[in-house]
Amino acid sequence: MSPVNQSRTRITATSCEDGTVAPATTPCFVCDKHRLGDRAQGGVLFEDDLVYVGHVHAKAGSTAYRGHLVVEPKRHVPGLGDLRDPEAAAVGRTCSRMARVLEAAAQAEHVYSWVIGDEVAHLHLQLVPRYPGTPREFWGPGLLRWPEGPRVDPDAMRAFISDLRERVNAG
Repeated sequence: MSPVNQSRTRITATSCEDGTVAPATTPCFVCDKHRLGDRAQGGVLFEDDLVYVGHVHAKAGSTAYRGHLVVEPKRHVPGLGDLRDPEAAAVGRTCSRMARVLEAAAQAEHVYSWVIGDEVAHLHLQLVPRYPGTPREFWGPGLLRWPEGPRVDPDAMRAFISDLRERVNAG
């Protein structure tokens, strides 16, 4: 079978030429969240010079799935292949560390990870915990459609992130 050459629609970064954080005049939900720091919904779970971690926001309603984290490079890039090697290493280490925190502190029995990138042109790797008792038909991406799944409003999200942050800071 011969390889098929398929064109792919790619979301392009709306950042400065050097790939830094998008300027405040350029709309990027993720860059705006990074600028807000702990004032962002849920607060900051972890950040360093290369990576930011927080809870997914309750944008589509009043609540979000409890523990649905996003790991984002601080530099405005649209996809995994756009990361520089040190950024890629930092994202990978951070994802592994946050998955361990979700398993230990939030009693997740499994942590899913995915990158979709169809709506926001700033890379955000999602970590989503599956909790004990989750019906099998909601495993994987269907987890977010589970009507009985654990949800948090912005206040409960901030408390949840605060508890996780204590675990992260403890080492």
